[in-house]
Amino acid sequence: MKCRLIPAFAVASLIAAGLVTTGCDLIFPPKPDPTEHLSGGATTVFDVSRNAYSLPAANLGFAGQLDFKVGNSFFKNPWVESPASTTARDGLGPLMNTNGCQNCHIKDGRGHAPLENDIHAVSMLIRLSRPASSTEEEERIRTHGVLPDPIYGGQLQDFAIPGVKPEGQINVEYKTKIVQLEGGEEVELREPAFSLVNPGYGAFAGDLQISPRVAPPMIGLGLLEAVAEQDILAQADPDDSNDDGISGRANWVKSERAKEPVLGRFGWKAGMPTLEQQNAGAFAGDMGITSTLFRDDCTAPQTECLNAPDGGEHEVTDKILGHVTFYTQHLAVPGRRDVADPQVLKGKQLFIGSQCGSCHTPSYTTQDKAATPQLAGQKIWPYTDMLLHDMGEDLADNRPEFLANGQEWRTPPLWGIGLAQTVSKEATFLHDGRARTLLEAVLWHGGEAQKSRDLVVAMLPSERKALLRFLESL
Repeated sequence: MKCRLIPAFAVASLIAAGLVTTGCDLIFPPKPDPTEHLSGGATTVFDVSRNAYSLPAANLGFAGQLDFKVGNSFFKNPWVESPASTTARDGLGPLMNTNGCQNCHIKDGRGHAPLENDIHAVSMLIRLSRPASSTEEEERIRTHGVLPDPIYGGQLQDFAIPGVKPEGQINVEYKTKIVQLEGGEEVELREPAFSLVNPGYGAFAGDLQISPRVAPPMIGLGLLEAVAEQDILAQADPDDSNDDGISGRANWVKSERAKEPVLGRFGWKAGMPTLEQQNAGAFAGDMGITSTLFRDDCTAPQTECLNAPDGGEHEVTDKILGHVTFYTQHLAVPGRRDVADPQVLKGKQLFIGSQCGSCHTPSYTTQDKAATPQLAGQKIWPYTDMLLHDMGEDLADNRPEFLANGQEWRTPPLWGIGLAQTVSKEATFLHDGRARTLLEAVLWHGGEAQKSRDLVVAMLPSERKALLRFLESL
C-alpha cells in the first residue's frame, strides 16, 4: 500500500468519510508551531519533577516572587480553629472538608477519587442542592447557581472542629465494564456510585442532588483569567449552526464583587467568574473561613456550628485573599516535551482529525490588560474553550448550576496533563475521578464528544498510542 501525505485541514473530513483507516495515511504530520513548547508563553517553566506544578511564573521578578511565596504560605500551611494566637490563620470551621488548600490540590495538582468504601474522601468534595419546584426557583438557580439544602447547604462538609458534628461522610462503590477497542485491546472502566452516610443533622432529603468534584490542578489559572471574553464567546455555538455536532455554551454566573452576571471561567461547570471569587468560595466551603465575599454557611438546625467561636466577621482578610489570589494567578504551566517527536506529531494530527480540538481549543493570546504585566500578551496553549458541553448521560450529575444543565461540563484545560501522575501518583481524571488513565477518560466521553470517542475506539493500536503520546506531551 502506498502511503499518502494528508494535510491537517483535510484529516477530519477524511476520517468522517471512513477514508483514513490506517496509520500509514497519517505518517506525515505537520511541523510543530515554534511556540508550542511554551505552554504558558513567557511564564512557562521546564520541570518534570513532582514540583512541576508548584513553581512561580518564569517571568516574575524578585518582588513578584516574594509575593508568590507569601501567597504560597497561606495556601500550603494549615489553618487553625478560633480563638488562637495565630490570628492571621485562625477561623477554621466549625464545619469543613480540610484545614489547608494543599490537602486537596496535592502539590498544586489534581485530587483523586476515594477507594471503595473509604469514607475519608480527601481531595474530593460533594456539592449539594435541591431541585426547583417552581418557575421562581428555576429562575433563582439561573441567577444564584443552586438551591442549597435547608439543612446541609450547598456542600457536604465531612470534618468539623472538636465539639461539632461533621455533616456526614461520602461513600463510593464501583462497578466495572469492559470496552473493546480496535486491534483486540480491552480497557476496564470503573463507574462510581456515590452516596452519603452518617448524617450529622437529620436524614438526608430523598430528593437531595449530589455532585462529586475532584480538586483540579492549579496551573495557568491567571493566564486563563487573562483570555479576552470575546475570544471565549466567539467559540460558542449554542444552536450548532455549523452542524458539526458541537455546541459550546457560555455560563453566566453571579459576581460577588460586581453584583451582576458575568462570564463563568472556573470550576467544573464554569460556575465561578474570577480567581478571587473561586478562592474565597473555597475558603468558605472547604474550610469554613469567611471573607468579604462569603459568610459562614451554618444552617439553623446546626446549633453547635452556630454557637462555636469564630475568628471575626472576615476570617480571611482582603489582603490575605489577595496574596492567595496572586499565588494562584502565577502558578506556572510546565512546558511541552517532545513537541517534534514524529509519534507525538502523528498523535497531534489524530487529535485534530478526531475533532478533539473543537472543544479543547489549542491556543490563545492573552489580553494586554491582565492582572499583572507578566500575564499580558502571552501566546498560550491551554487546550480548552472554557465553554459548557453536553458530555452525555454517563458523565451527567443531573444537577444544574447557573445556566449549566445536568449533563454539561466546562472543557477542562489539558496543559500539563502528561505530568499529572508525576506530581501526584494517585491523581485521577474527570470531575468525579473515575478515570485512572487518560485513555479511560477519553472512553467516558459522550454527548457532543461521542463521535470523537468512537473514532478513538476505532483507531489502530498504533494510532491510539500516538494520540496518547501527544496527550502525555502536553
